Amino acid sequence: MNTLTIVLLVILAIMIVAVVVLYFLGKKAQKKQNEQQAQIDAMKQTVSMLIIDKKRMKLKDAGLPQAVMEQTPKWLRGSKLPVVKAKVGPQIMTLICEEKIFDSVPVKKEVKAVVSGIYITDVKGLHGKPVVTEQKKKSKFKQLVERAQEKAGAKPIK
Repeated sequence: MNTLTIVLLVILAIMIVAVVVLYFLGKKAQKKQNEQQAQIDAMKQTVSMLIIDKKRMKLKDAGLPQAVMEQTPKWLRGSKLPVVKAKVGPQIMTLICEEKIFDSVPVKKEVKAVVSGIYITDVKGLHGKPVVTEQKKKSKFKQLVERAQEKAGAKPIK
């Protein structure tokens, strides 16, 4: 056999093994995530709170309880996560916010939040008002690209 054929067969075998390993690891991670989501759903409760501040900061700088730091893997302690400082009743607490709702959390407003432990999963405005997020100003380049797309017919005209 040609050496090129042997090298390609070895690379193909390694790639097949890698895909199979990734498939089973992904399946295991999905199962673990479903269990965690079930726990979060079982513990959730609606709380009225005043949002004082929100930031993306490192876990070790967030001021969370020591038990949270001990349960977190060492390689995740330096990663940034969305943190909300809120006044719940008479107590000021530091809570972790879900990434997909972090931008919709209003600052210096009273909201009703669905909380599971120290994890905020959903935020609604007080008295049923929808939480309005400010639209970020687009850069000149993005505005220029949008106009070009509208003229080319790739984007519907407003």
